[in-house]
Amino acid sequence: MVTALVIMMGLVLLVIVAVALYVFSTQRTLVRLDENCKNALGQIEVQLNSRWDALMAVARTASTYAKHESETLQQVIAQRRQAPITSAADVNAQEDALGSVFSRLLAIGESYPDLKANDLYLKTMDSVRGYEENVRMSRMVYNDAATMMNRAVRQWPSSFVASMLNFGLRDYFTVDQAQKTSMPDLFPNT
Repeated sequence: MVTALVIMMGLVLLVIVAVALYVFSTQRTLVRLDENCKNALGQIEVQLNSRWDALMAVARTASTYAKHESETLQQVIAQRRQAPITSAADVNAQEDALGSVFSRLLAIGESYPDLKANDLYLKTMDSVRGYEENVRMSRMVYNDAATMMNRAVRQWPSSFVASMLNFGLRDYFTVDQAQKTSMPDLFPNT
């Protein structure tokens, strides 16, 4: 009888240890995946800030041609780039603001052919193209990280640990039809 009780207590202890190890391991995995998502958002923020910097350089270059419009754009750029990025929605808001500012800069370029031929203007616009590509790639990396996180949060049995520890699903970046049609042709001559 005592031997059976010892064996039973040993099995219960073994099950408790196994569950604790599973919860510990799953928590570490969820933290790693969550940090990957945060890192990917941080990379997007870096690329967006670089694009804001490039747009500010274009606005400064345009100031010699259209002083008032350029100063207004510089103020808008300075205000918009201060917004924190903590989610896909924040990135989308930044993208909308960037599109608006970029459209205005393109309009200034069209109004002043000398500006459009300016070497600094052309180089800066080319750097904007590079940042556009970097943001696109960063968004893809984020969506991959979000997919891994969402799988861990939704799959059984890790979903129990995720809900216990308040890990939630991450939003994906998507492009809706209105956004596809409203974006200006940034580089019409290429």
